[in-house]
Amino acid sequence: MKIEGDLAHILEHTTAVWEQIRGKTIFVTGGTGFFGKWLLESFLYADNKLSLDARMIVLSRNPEKFLAKNPNYITAHIAFVAGDVSDFIFPVDDIDYIIHAATEASVSLNIEQPLLMFDTIVNGTRHVLDLARIKRVRSILHTSSGAVYGKQPSEMTHIPEHFSGAPDIYEESPSYSEGKRVAEMLSNIYYNSFGVNSKIARCFAFVGPFLPLDTHFAIGNFIRNVINGEKIVIKGDGSPFRSYLYASDLTIWLWNILIFGENCRPYNVGSDQDITIAQLAAEVVACTNNNIKIEILLPESDIPVARYVPEVRRAREELNLNIDVSLRDGIKKTIDFYSKY
Repeated sequence: MKIEGDLAHILEHTTAVWEQIRGKTIFVTGGTGFFGKWLLESFLYADNKLSLDARMIVLSRNPEKFLAKNPNYITAHIAFVAGDVSDFIFPVDDIDYIIHAATEASVSLNIEQPLLMFDTIVNGTRHVLDLARIKRVRSILHTSSGAVYGKQPSEMTHIPEHFSGAPDIYEESPSYSEGKRVAEMLSNIYYNSFGVNSKIARCFAFVGPFLPLDTHFAIGNFIRNVINGEKIVIKGDGSPFRSYLYASDLTIWLWNILIFGENCRPYNVGSDQDITIAQLAAEVVACTNNNIKIEILLPESDIPVARYVPEVRRAREELNLNIDVSLRDGIKKTIDFYSKY
């Protein structure tokens, strides 16, 4: 298995998590995406190694299509159910935990169909929270986004959870970020009104196997370029700062927040090791033996530098979560995965 080393790393840092999940049932939305595949893979690996006798129910719009491409997920320990996150039929099964990771972070959908984006996030979250309320789950993990903070002030190098910024609702496409804010509000309402134990993971940017290489993720596009021997073209001036957490660390953080996170106390999930887009492109090229050219289309400007970098002190100090995989190693692992996939 190409990611077995990563799965062993996840298991090593989630031992206490699996003891809580032993014999339990987990319901997962968004189980066929980047986050979802890592949750499924780590669950199956832990179940195999520890004989958890646990079960996962995964919501998917088209399970047959997904399983035809991914037959390794056809197992007695995972059941797939068809449905849309906004109105799926609730399973009759008892459910102990929920991981709500269903939101398509699609730039085109956010711009072209903003109402659909907003409704999917908000209505989907409320529907899943109703499931959590009815089933009296032990806890539900809501995968939110660093987008809830709005534009990060240029003088703020790392954005903390207590920052009270918000998206500009008059921007071109605020539906995703504002939808995530409303989803967090709903989680808080259901916690205070119905006792639904809601854990919040504000997710930033990531790298690793299963990350799409053909969407709006800069690091995915750069990795696709070097694998194909193509020139990397940066459409801006390369000055914005970003950071990237490797997928195995991401998975460790999500499982631990689900079980040990404090209710309605958001945790930033990401790396605090910042890098500019231009530096990122150079780092991706440095991870290969290919002589790839980098072209930056715009000259540097006097505009304040854009940043999207989290402070992760809360996760470190309260949950003892760490960044174990360096960015360079994460890029190398991702290139290796897709080069041999």
